[in-house]
Amino acid sequence: MPKGVPETVPDDGLTTRQRRQLPVLAVHTGPGKGKSTAAFGMAMRAWNAGMNIAVFQFVKSAKWKVGEENTMLALGDLHAQTGAGGPVQWHKMGQGWSWIRKNDDTEADHAESARAGWAEIARRMAAQEHDFYVLDEFTYPLHWGWIDTDEVVQTLRERPGRQHVIITGRYAPEALMDAADLVTEMTKIKHPMDAGRKGQKGIEW
Repeated sequence: MPKGVPETVPDDGLTTRQRRQLPVLAVHTGPGKGKSTAAFGMAMRAWNAGMNIAVFQFVKSAKWKVGEENTMLALGDLHAQTGAGGPVQWHKMGQGWSWIRKNDDTEADHAESARAGWAEIARRMAAQEHDFYVLDEFTYPLHWGWIDTDEVVQTLRERPGRQHVIITGRYAPEALMDAADLVTEMTKIKHPMDAGRKGQKGIEW
């Protein structure tokens, strides 16, 4: 796509402007580093465009803190104080889901929390509560069979309005990638951990 110009234009009856305004479903998958990082970079662009942003982190503990969370919430505070950008919400699976109260001690509890998280996301999409969703590490509960992939794909295909959705994680199901508008596979060529170096603050979190 030289200079951002599509190589082909489909005969879909839409104008260039209408096609440009279509909602995007993106999937960042693969074994390499950068899936979530790229998603949060897109979220920052969405914030700058004034979009209402909601991040839902699956798998990660509610106790874990990552730099992107603090940054995005600070941007949300800036919006509340000055009107710049857009509002931001950040939710984590398990005790971080504000709509349930449950201790996640077993795999069954984790699976139930993941399903509760997806049910809330589906509800919000139906109500068009947000403009931009990041479903971080959402591919894992799909891969493990905690959440039905066909149901997710149908909900995403039928979501109303102009709601952008970015999904991250390894092992993205084929059906999800087929439904997506944008799929990027991160391939690891080299990583500091290969040399026995642990993750660093500011690099990994």
